[in-house]
Amino acid sequence: MKGIKTTIAAVAALLVAGAAHADPVKVGMITTLSGGGAGLGIDARDGFMLAVKQANNPDLEVVIEDDQRKPDVAVQLADKMIQQEKVDVLTGIIWSNLAMAVVPSAVAQDKLYLSVNAAPSQLAGKGCNKNYFSVSYQNDNLHEAAGGYASTEGYNKTFILAPNYPAGKDSLAGFKRFFFGDIAGEVYTKLGQTDYAAEIAEIRASGADSVFFFLPGGMGIAFMKQYAQSGVDLPLIGPAFSMDQGILGAVGDDALGFKNTSNWSKDIDNATNKAFVETFQAEYGRLPSLYASYGFDTANLLLSAMGKASVSDKEAFRNALREADFNSVRGKFVFGPNQHPIQDIYVREVVKEGDVLTNKIVGVALKDHSDAYASECSM
Repeated sequence: MKGIKTTIAAVAALLVAGAAHADPVKVGMITTLSGGGAGLGIDARDGFMLAVKQANNPDLEVVIEDDQRKPDVAVQLADKMIQQEKVDVLTGIIWSNLAMAVVPSAVAQDKLYLSVNAAPSQLAGKGCNKNYFSVSYQNDNLHEAAGGYASTEGYNKTFILAPNYPAGKDSLAGFKRFFFGDIAGEVYTKLGQTDYAAEIAEIRASGADSVFFFLPGGMGIAFMKQYAQSGVDLPLIGPAFSMDQGILGAVGDDALGFKNTSNWSKDIDNATNKAFVETFQAEYGRLPSLYASYGFDTANLLLSAMGKASVSDKEAFRNALREADFNSVRGKFVFGPNQHPIQDIYVREVVKEGDVLTNKIVGVALKDHSDAYASECSM
């Protein structure tokens, strides 16, 4: 497997002549660039690298590898990056089962890990670590907002389903934590599953008045297409992962009107977000997804810390990361005591703008929301 090494050209040093010297920072990005979940990793990578390109910082080097959505491959790559590449920071993992295979060992070796997506509950509470920062969310968060929204809308009997892996379990736990109705059925599907005939039959027979589903990437595309063809006419609710930009493009107009919850949207009204959406679209020829937004914020968080401290002074660098002194596409950005963000979570509706399906904010589901595990963190 060939890595992609991206180093800012030495000539860029001319642009920062006279600035204080900082120790170089080497980042190892392990993400999913092939297979069914490739779109998610590609978006996270592209968002991260857009920020790197814009910063034009000669002291930042990024090494990128494809984990193929396989835990054993991710572990091998992490070992290689730590032992051979001598990286200072790891990032990029999309899937929570891969995060659980890589992160605990990496932070125990005193490597910093900045999460662009996966943020399992095990790493937010008792398993928190001073070297682990989640820039995205805690896994339960968007699902908690969906549960609250379902209750607010008056749904009383919701059927819920998610893949059988750590993020899937966190998702249904989060939904149930904020949903006050009855659960019509609860199903864990296989990770990577593409045939949902059996699950849709269960939904049809359950007497549910609504459906909550967390099925990211190709799983969500397959489910939504089959659901539309089934004739089951129940409202769908999901986190943004179930109705992100890549899924909407593949599903088409059948997704119109469905509601989803997200901590990012392209119509969040701040200058940084507007510029991000415009420059991402100009650079890559497509609208950014929430995965791209997390990648962009993660790189800018790292760059902000590089401007304040040397990575060779770990405690000073961690403090600089904790300050989160950067302009986030989400607007206000602050870390909680377990180094997970405290943030607003919105309700979005799938709409059509010209010929493009996208999401539009229709309300705020949770304001300044933390996570359920922070109190268990002993940092």
